[in-house]
Amino acid sequence: MAHSLPPFRLWSSTASSTPLVPVRLDGGPTIWCKLEFLNPSGSTKDRIASFILAKAWRTGRVSEGSRVVEASSGSTSIAMAMVCAQLGLKFTAVMPEGVSSERSKIIRAYGGKVTHSPRDQGIFGALDEARRLADETGAFLPLQFENPDNAEAHRVCTAREIILDLPGGTPDAVVSGVGTGGTILGLYLGFRDHGCAAKPYVARPIRRDESGVFSDAECASASSMIPGVVEQVSKLYKPEELEGLEILDIHDRAALECARQLIRCGFPVGPSSGLNFLAALEAAAQLGDAARVVTVFPDRMERYFSTALFDET
Repeated sequence: MAHSLPPFRLWSSTASSTPLVPVRLDGGPTIWCKLEFLNPSGSTKDRIASFILAKAWRTGRVSEGSRVVEASSGSTSIAMAMVCAQLGLKFTAVMPEGVSSERSKIIRAYGGKVTHSPRDQGIFGALDEARRLADETGAFLPLQFENPDNAEAHRVCTAREIILDLPGGTPDAVVSGVGTGGTILGLYLGFRDHGCAAKPYVARPIRRDESGVFSDAECASASSMIPGVVEQVSKLYKPEELEGLEILDIHDRAALECARQLIRCGFPVGPSSGLNFLAALEAAAQLGDAARVVTVFPDRMERYFSTALFDET
């Protein structure tokens, strides 16, 4: 049985557009940046949380008092906790041990619960534990890494906002790191729906040790310094389906320094924004300074105060 949403309960980022602004650092090319950190809970994940849970409510999969369980290293769990608070749902986040304490505190502030999976199992351990808890309690699983509504939220909402706000309305390239894959896939498909052949670029963080060899990294992640950007997990992101895709490797320490520079310029962003911006600069270098390169600033800096982003040494 389908249900309408409770009146005056659900408000989300999909109700209004976040700004798209031109950003230029140190005389470099202009990059068009979608300020997703201005969403209500502070990240682009508000879009998928509201989209997925509103649909689950309308189709009767959840109702007031229902349980929701999601595996996430942070931003999606925060967004889910906020939307669950709006809808009167009971939320549990499953996160690997070792994520920043700020993220757990924000989830609990919204009334959500936090349970930790073993650190050495990374996000895969969190996914297994989330499925176990859902089976045990009958909870709804959003399944952000495989739910097509993740990308659909960006396809029908975020992409349209960018096209409406971008001068000329035609992006030449779209740049994003990959966690769930929903952002890069959704924007690519949304631009294509509007007749824009934007070239897709994936920003991949890398870490090297002093000998120049890739170092061991957190499970499923090319660099644990850039939370939320992972590999081998998404079932949505299929490189062969993004025509002309290029992968740009960005050193994680350079990404952190870029994020700090963006903060000093007045953009209160997290590490993935530095990653995206540096990759966007490389894309612009390939395509020419006149190219309209679009990227996303996914989340806010406050959830990273205890991380390397704010390490002053």
